[in-house]
This record gives sequence, structure tokens and C-alpha cells, in this order.
Amino acid sequence: MARMRTWKLLCRVGMLAAALALTACVEKPIKTMVAGGEPKQGKQLIEAYGCAACHAIPGVDHLGSNVGPPLEKFGLRAYVGGVLPNNPENLVRWLMNPPAIDPRTAMPNLGVSESEARHMAAYLYTLKAK
Repeated sequence: MARMRTWKLLCRVGMLAAALALTACVEKPIKTMVAGGEPKQGKQLIEAYGCAACHAIPGVDHLGSNVGPPLEKFGLRAYVGGVLPNNPENLVRWLMNPPAIDPRTAMPNLGVSESEARHMAAYLYTLKAK
């Protein structure tokens, strides 16, 4: 009798653990916040700086841009510019002066200010799988 109760308890615990694991798999990715960044302003700045001349960027008009990598799902990427872990601080640094981080990059220093980079980063982090 005691073994039967133990078995039932283990089965219930196992089913609960499986349900929790499935729930964790289907949760949405954590929203990345950029201190001082406003996505709407970021999109406007991305358009003003002409980023779509080199990158295909969801939500930004472009004409076959393919010099740089497409930026769809940027918010899910592991690296910025292939060299820095993808986090807000690194993305802001990269946007301000890519050649200072990777002298071999084709991405130019466009003179983006820290404030502008924060807004641009905020927009890029909205680009996730749908």
C-alpha cells in the first residue's frame, strides 16, 4: 500500500515537472530594455542615418539592401557584429563606433551619438521572431 502511494506521488510529481518544462518552452523571450531608448525614435534614426542602404531591416523601407547582414530577429541574436555578446551596452557601443571594436568591419562610423544609439538599439531589440 505504501509503495502504491509512493508510486502515485512520483507520477504526479513527474507530470507536474513535465508540465512546467513545456510551459518554459513556449514562453515568449524576455523583452530586452535599453535604458534611455525609445524604439519609435530609434526607427526614425535608423531611417535618417540610412542604415537600410546596407541592411534589410524589418519595418524600414529598403531597396535590395545586402551589403551588411539582414537584421530581422536581431533581438534573438547571440552576437553584435559577430564579435560582441548581444546585450544593450555592447550594441550601443557598436552603433556608436563599429571600427573601434572591430577594425576589419565594413560598417562605418556614422557619428551616432550615445543617445541616438540607445534609441536605435531599442528598435533593434523589438525585432524578434513572430
